[in-house]
Amino acid sequence: MSGSPAHTVLPPTNDAGDNGPHLNTFVILHIVVQTIVWGFVFPIGMVLGLTRSKYHVPLQTLGLAMTSIGFFLGHKHRWRHETGVQSTAHAVMARIIIVQLVLQAASGIYLKLHPVGSKARTIAVRTHGILGKTFPIVGWTQMLLGVIAGLGYCLDGETPQCLAHYIMGSAFNGYACIMLIMLHLGSEFLKRQGQSQEYLDSWVIMLWGIVNTFTMHHDDWLHSHWSHKDMQHTMLGVLWWSGGLLGIFLSRKGKRSFVPALIIFVTGWGMSAHEQSLMISSKIHGMFGYSLMAAGASRVVEICLFLQDGPSDPSNIKVFQYLPPYLLILGGTMFMSATNEEMRHAQDAGIDHVTYGLGVFSISFLLFLHMTFLIHLYSASGRNAASTKTPDIAGEGGYEPLQTNFQDYRDNDTGNGDDLESLELDARGPSRCTS
Repeated sequence: MSGSPAHTVLPPTNDAGDNGPHLNTFVILHIVVQTIVWGFVFPIGMVLGLTRSKYHVPLQTLGLAMTSIGFFLGHKHRWRHETGVQSTAHAVMARIIIVQLVLQAASGIYLKLHPVGSKARTIAVRTHGILGKTFPIVGWTQMLLGVIAGLGYCLDGETPQCLAHYIMGSAFNGYACIMLIMLHLGSEFLKRQGQSQEYLDSWVIMLWGIVNTFTMHHDDWLHSHWSHKDMQHTMLGVLWWSGGLLGIFLSRKGKRSFVPALIIFVTGWGMSAHEQSLMISSKIHGMFGYSLMAAGASRVVEICLFLQDGPSDPSNIKVFQYLPPYLLILGGTMFMSATNEEMRHAQDAGIDHVTYGLGVFSISFLLFLHMTFLIHLYSASGRNAASTKTPDIAGEGGYEPLQTNFQDYRDNDTGNGDDLESLELDARGPSRCTS
């Protein structure tokens, strides 16, 4: 179908007559291989590259070989030739990724073969670094487009709401990832900039709100009909840019602020009452709203009570500080799972909102685990590994050398055995027994 961001031709129908997935051995292998590569191998390799680990090159080489196999499986399997489905956003993105991979590999090989000091090497270093850092984002986008193409989503009139759900849900997940990175690694950056995280958050929220305000209603503002969804979505944009302006003002000069968290809370409140045509959709949107409300409330508690308006200390992270980013991931994943087509398919399959919600909770746990693992890997690998090691004070055989005051006893020796007994007891440590 022409004009659809996700598809430029109608997807084929399966034997049942719908636009469901067409899974054969080649498609399944393509999905498995590319999910492993872009979900795990390349992100881990990127982190190892940032830490200058010796395992960076072998892992990225493995990833390049695996994704080449996956690309072959995705473009040569029988389903594509039988159905004629070629022009999808997933396929177009794959061609862009090929160019990125070629440039990334070429710049990496050049850096291995040429000495330091040349201008060309400087360009290669920057190119290699920029392209490598985009791998997690590119991988996330391509896997999402693969799901859309495989399931036949986002066609015809479903495209706008489909894009809104996937883009906004991904934005919440990205915000949670940034919060985790800043929690562990961002304190020095914020100190150098002389700014608080809320100052940066408020700028992003304000700019996003401006875009949202003028893109949610596609017809003439003054002479066209406004649905309740258009009005709510547009007013959310107004909320974000107006609240963002307040947040920028209150958080200037490095001050902490409650405003970004409050905006998230109010957004959640609005979405929790966002009525849908299907009951299961209304329930899932409600769970999305409650997740955002909990994230906003917990963030206010973190800033005002746990941190007492001060900066976060990465060497003393409280367990509670992990709650706001996790709840944002939960909310983002819940929103991405609440498109009209997903809700219709869930209802047709007899899945209730509790079962569906539990599945989304499970996915959010895995996403949070993946993000925290990558951050931990950055702190404990390559050139950062030495700073995380406990000082080695153990002696030979893994035992700490015994410290005694033998010289003091020898100097004060009275010639009887009492001092020797005292020395023995002192070497063993203080007695745990009392008479």
